[in-house]
Amino acid sequence: MKLSRKLAALTLAALAFLVGCLSASATPAAPATVADDAALSSAICPIVYPVDQSPSARGYQYIFFGNAFFINKQGYLLTAAHVLSAFRNGGGQPHILVARPMAPPQLLKAVLVAVDWEHDVAVLRATPNPFEGKFNVSFLPLTAARPLPGTSLLAAALRPSRIRNPHTFEMPVKENFSARVLNYQFTQEEKGAGDTELFLFSHEVLLGQSGAPVLSADSREVVGFVDGRWLHPSAFAAGTPEEPLTSTLGAAVRIHYAIALLQEKGIAWQTATGLSARAQIAASENKSSSAPEPLSLVAAPFPPQSLAGGEVVLDALVTETGKLADIRVVKGDSPFREKSLSALRTWTFLPARSEGHAVESRIGITFQFPQSYLPASAKRTHDYKDLLVNSPDRGALPVSTVEPDSLANGSADGSVVLFDLVDREGQIISTQELYGSDSLTPAAEAAARQWRFAPGKNAGKETDSAAVVVVMFRRTVVAGNAASSRKTQ
Repeated sequence: MKLSRKLAALTLAALAFLVGCLSASATPAAPATVADDAALSSAICPIVYPVDQSPSARGYQYIFFGNAFFINKQGYLLTAAHVLSAFRNGGGQPHILVARPMAPPQLLKAVLVAVDWEHDVAVLRATPNPFEGKFNVSFLPLTAARPLPGTSLLAAALRPSRIRNPHTFEMPVKENFSARVLNYQFTQEEKGAGDTELFLFSHEVLLGQSGAPVLSADSREVVGFVDGRWLHPSAFAAGTPEEPLTSTLGAAVRIHYAIALLQEKGIAWQTATGLSARAQIAASENKSSSAPEPLSLVAAPFPPQSLAGGEVVLDALVTETGKLADIRVVKGDSPFREKSLSALRTWTFLPARSEGHAVESRIGITFQFPQSYLPASAKRTHDYKDLLVNSPDRGALPVSTVEPDSLANGSADGSVVLFDLVDREGQIISTQELYGSDSLTPAAEAAARQWRFAPGKNAGKETDSAAVVVVMFRRTVVAGNAASSRKTQ
């Protein structure tokens, strides 16, 4: 009786999940054709729950939930966390269907290793490890790079031909599609949780494709995974004139959140060059001393309730494992402070080095939310006192900032993330663009070059240090309304 109730609950949960993954089109359209990629197909596995205790003539009957994909030879997989929602509170053991040469797929247990419900990412591990057996499996490389709008994508998913009553002797259907990045959107994956950055792409998401990998067509590295439950046409920002949003679109969670979770758990992942996160850290060991280097960062959304702009200045410790800790808010008010702190929770770095060893170090971080409705002629500068003047350890912190000049005629939301090295005199040695766009980066860099810093300190002595600058651009929809309002008063 308990087993029957559990199966009924899982079946209802699967149906609810699949309904949530339906696109705006009730009838699935044939996916676009892309070049066949055996490595991509063999890296993907359907996530299922076996119903039968023993197989029938058609094998084991199972309940289908979504997709996962392998990321290394140790049998680790990634998927969207909501695909596993039916198993969240002791609802049974998830399995995967793994392909075999000249044989039907085989069921293997998929043990939940780590999960970030807030950002909709989960890490699983297949047992036994199919890479050590006779299975057709491969893994996919990941990249923390943020694909620009217009970037060509390819994706693939495996689904049973009969969603409602599938069996293991029936080969899942492979579905490939190509698309382009259209825009970026922040959303709450869990009610009351922090923001998650998605990218929208120009292809509809079909029933059961959640968790499927989305790759850059050029590098063949995973840049995100399908978020089939996201379809809020009234919530997304309008497209740009160059990339207007269409009625057939999908959304993917940036792989950034998975990389952060993998690094936190010490799980290796590969890049297209074959380097894992651990290998990147090992490569940096050749440096006798260095500042922390950004590995995977994400911006923060402009608070929708705020009509004015703001800035948040923080000082944080980059630990020996590359995570942020002991985050101190130097300057910043609500709601900008909360948005910034939420973004920082998933940032990862290659740690600083001293005499060839990883060491803790402090880094300055500034989130700038410019006042987009002000005219370009208005001088937008902010001067601060050195609020941590007596602190023996701190990163480089701004004492004077300048907002970008071109916002008054801006036409798009977006963000630019810069990485500055600041010397012991408070002068910027170098500036590196971590990500941005052709339309937004020049204005952000021009403004950042005018910033003045208080130098970092180590054990009370001024030293070279690093600073991250995040500029959040907001389209100037408010500008016309604000100007009209002022004229009529």
